[in-house]
Amino acid sequence: MTDWFAGDVAARYDKSTAGMPVEPVVDFLFPFAAGGALELAIGTGRIAVPLAARGVRVAGIDFSPDMVAELRKKTDEIPVEVGDMGTTQVDGAFSVVYVVFNSINNVTTQDGQVATFANAAAHLSPGGCFVVEVGVPVTQQLEVFDLTDTHVGVDEYDADTQRLVSHHFSLVDGEWRRLSMPFRAVWPAELDLMARLAGLELRERWADWDRSPFTAESRKHVSVWEKPT
Repeated sequence: MTDWFAGDVAARYDKSTAGMPVEPVVDFLFPFAAGGALELAIGTGRIAVPLAARGVRVAGIDFSPDMVAELRKKTDEIPVEVGDMGTTQVDGAFSVVYVVFNSINNVTTQDGQVATFANAAAHLSPGGCFVVEVGVPVTQQLEVFDLTDTHVGVDEYDADTQRLVSHHFSLVDGEWRRLSMPFRAVWPAELDLMARLAGLELRERWADWDRSPFTAESRKHVSVWEKPT
């Protein structure tokens, strides 16, 4: 597997995501986290560090050593295993496992996504929840999802294979750079089936972290699947 977050991507990650919400995510997750939280694709700790600052026992899994190195600049208190989120194990059980910002789509095969749900369920205590934030697949072959003076983002989607490639054109130090990152887009109904295969049940689904209603017009969802007691 290619580490798409190595090197300069990891070094610039916090700056490039500085405008993204943090506190609404932490506010949402905190009530689920009394028995500890495991973040899949923990990255630089954008969510994990402030969640841990609220007194939550947090651990993580991430495929990119360079992203974890950026996290280590912030704290040594969060244990992290480097590896695939579908197979890598950490010690202990948790009342919530979560993966945010479309990171479930970084797993580019259906088998891998199914394994990720199974791995999340294996780390959950009875009654615990798996929380996923992910976009609803685009319906156009090409779609511009961001357009600023310093960044242009274009999604390229193949409905036959569910392959999604996000092309990022970023102005860095006066030069335009391109990064094209592959994903596997997945619909809510398919995720629900993956959850069922892992022994989880859909508890709630929202359009965003503020618990706004999920509708046919929603561009993303925050879904919560529960492990039966």
